[in-house]
Amino acid sequence: HVIGEDINPAVKELSSSSERILPFVGDVASEDSAKRVVALALERFGKLDILVNNAATIKYTHVLDLTLEEWDSILSVNLTGAFLHSREAVRAMTPKKSGAIVNIGSYACFFGFPQIGAYAASKGGLAQLTRVLAVESIPHGIRVNAVGAGDVVTNLLNHFMPNGRDFLAQHGKNAPIGRAAQPEEIAEVAAFLASDKASFIVGSIVMADGGFSVQVGPTLT
Repeated sequence: HVIGEDINPAVKELSSSSERILPFVGDVASEDSAKRVVALALERFGKLDILVNNAATIKYTHVLDLTLEEWDSILSVNLTGAFLHSREAVRAMTPKKSGAIVNIGSYACFFGFPQIGAYAASKGGLAQLTRVLAVESIPHGIRVNAVGAGDVVTNLLNHFMPNGRDFLAQHGKNAPIGRAAQPEEIAEVAAFLASDKASFIVGSIVMADGGFSVQVGPTLT
């Protein structure tokens, strides 16, 4: 269930402008990878301030046609991966009594969208993991929050849909704002939640969905 994408150009561009960029390739659902990447960050930078859990995968299939392998694959990436990396991050952040974790969630956790049962369940679980971990971690000075993202024009669907970006752009028109988000718009919310400007925000799911979750009777196209 590994999806490959060439990240070398982005890594090269970022690395050339800053020595604070340290690329790491691993299986997000692997406990060993989670431990190694946190250890690597501590070794290189001496501390861990922020974790953003952004990895996700999806498959459009009715629940009755969903295989156990497909279910496990989606849950392992979208939910187990966030759990593993968050656990290791909190362990690393606790000694210095500060840190922030931001989970990239989805408005799908609030709606019964057909054909994405596993994805919606994983994002619902991520929302609850965010809340529980926030309560457990704030005594150690660590804030945990999530972004409830709507449709974002990314390559999320490209592994099974040749026009995935176009599909997301079209579906985003159902939101009151009339369009899908650009990745930078979600990144800005995540950066805010990770910053000291959000110092009093704990356990929140900040919706960045163009108003989709607050409208009544959305018309889906």
